Amino acid sequence: MQIKLRNPNAIMKLSRLGSFHQSRLSFLRSFLDEFKDWEYKNDLFNLDENGYGTAIYSFKKKDRVYSLICFANKIKDEERSDRVIANKWDAAFTLHDGVPSIDDVERLRNEVPKQEVGRLSYKELTLSRANKSVRVFNHVVESLSKGQQPDLNLLEKVGYLYRTTAVYGSGKFGLADRFRVKNRQEINGPFRLEMMLVYLVRQFTFDQVNHIAKLKSPNIAVKLDPKICKKLGIGNSTGLGMAPFIVNHPTLLNNWIMSREIALKKIREIKKVNSKEIKIFKESLINSIKNITSWNTESEYQKKKINSLLTDIKKFLKFSEKDFDFEIDYPFNEIYLWLEQNTCEECIEYVVSMMLEPFDEIVKPLISKMSSEEDQYFTIPTHRTVQDLRNIIERNYPDILKINFENKKNFKNFWFISKNKEEPRYADRFDENGAELEQPLAIARDIKKLYNVLKVSKNSLTIDRFLVENSDLRHVIRRAFIIENFPYSEIQDNTISEKVIPIDMLRLKLSFFGALKFDPRSDKWLRICMFQGAPLPTDLKNLDQQWVYNFEN
Repeated sequence: MQIKLRNPNAIMKLSRLGSFHQSRLSFLRSFLDEFKDWEYKNDLFNLDENGYGTAIYSFKKKDRVYSLICFANKIKDEERSDRVIANKWDAAFTLHDGVPSIDDVERLRNEVPKQEVGRLSYKELTLSRANKSVRVFNHVVESLSKGQQPDLNLLEKVGYLYRTTAVYGSGKFGLADRFRVKNRQEINGPFRLEMMLVYLVRQFTFDQVNHIAKLKSPNIAVKLDPKICKKLGIGNSTGLGMAPFIVNHPTLLNNWIMSREIALKKIREIKKVNSKEIKIFKESLINSIKNITSWNTESEYQKKKINSLLTDIKKFLKFSEKDFDFEIDYPFNEIYLWLEQNTCEECIEYVVSMMLEPFDEIVKPLISKMSSEEDQYFTIPTHRTVQDLRNIIERNYPDILKINFENKKNFKNFWFISKNKEEPRYADRFDENGAELEQPLAIARDIKKLYNVLKVSKNSLTIDRFLVENSDLRHVIRRAFIIENFPYSEIQDNTISEKVIPIDMLRLKLSFFGALKFDPRSDKWLRICMFQGAPLPTDLKNLDQQWVYNFEN
């Protein structure tokens, strides 16, 4: 049986994209799978009794070494902020290419804590900073110093000891440009170096609390139980700076979504599934309930989504246990069709992620296809005609062409770059100044504008001639030709509408990172948890591929 790929015009809506969840394709999970056989080592741990100082961790295989250099700093409580405009953090980190020399460490000790104000070199690959979750961090230290394990209920509510506020790479602030490392097989997947940094930072947080507790009470202190460590991840505060990425990288976005859609298609086409595959799927689904029921947020918007997800997951579990026979032909196709008829988008996409769990032979080859050499698709085919372009738009943007941009509600907002931090921001054009500085991120509006011009242009006119009079539309002309070959490259929604929920764009990207526990703090920023449940570096060689669901065991 041949199943069609899902319709991009349905899947690329923000409400659907904002319902995506982590899966076997997520970058942090493929990173762990890739590095499970590497030698992990703590090369330096020079912290004082308060936990301030320098630490170095590394992954090594043959002649290749990646080293995380950590600088833990003393700051005042009032200096601690998750805002990107902060200039002091509890800890700052860089991932160094190779083994750092003494001179490298001293150079970085001066530059890394400065973050954006500092300057790094081609030897450094990624850069980040993080703040303690002070209440949890202090509670853990105090408990360990008294010979006790911390309160699991408190830890469960937060899920981490530290949270990062940014992870930079690809040439920013003097870091190595991507071209220097992109051909290394072990980091072929997107954001793999960033995932490595976050994972090693997680281990640093455990070592730091153990160290402080031990020096506080040398005779009675205990180490944080490894089982508790596994239950903790690294938090992250993410704002609108992440949103334009998925607009500005259309072929990369396509390759992420396409890999997921191909995996789903192939799984739905499996005529018979074996008992092991059924077992992995069912166990992952049942064990994952813990992730939903421990998903804490104060956001009413997110609470409704969680409650709806939990209700529909329970409905699906009842269906799959009592009313469904996995022995039938094409069982996962039948499951998918039932989900579309009976559950919400959040539940559909949640179970789609679960479907990928048993099928390594389908998923693993797709992981290597999730990068993109975007420059190859940048050139506009100027020999094509107006008629070609109009046909492409009619075929690929049907719902966008229906939007009336004369209506104020459909162009209420605009994207701009903040003056202080050069970060993307979002504002109401009718209430706030600055619309003249709008960034070209309103693709739906610009596609509609292009289409209206094309309708009154000569069919045989070539694109090079068309551009002479319409150079302001170059960016969407390029996008339209890209979507011709990359069907999942475009958000099929209006990103400046009064109804848009910007965090849907953030959540889409974060789901591919592998984030859990989305916690919106407004419609413009949220907190997440990464690597919660992941094995510790010393346990990686025995990696359980379903660790994200099994960490309670």
